[in-house]
Amino acid sequence: MHTCKYGAVVPKTNTEFWQTKRQSNVDRDIRNVAQLKEMGWEVFTVWECETKDIKQLTVKVVDFLDDPPI
Repeated sequence: MHTCKYGAVVPKTNTEFWQTKRQSNVDRDIRNVAQLKEMGWEVFTVWECETKDIKQLTVKVVDFLDDPPI
């Protein structure tokens, strides 16, 4: 699973809260993606850092949409 490098930065204040919050978000996302796949959906995740290069993101979206389901 890809993540932005900014997600790895440890906050200087309230560190324990943010680490717990981030991990709960990761766990939630894993569960949700698994449920969607079980229902037959394909999942495409866009990280905020990927929106900075719109041309590259466009290529990734088009590749995802052009790829026929298995």
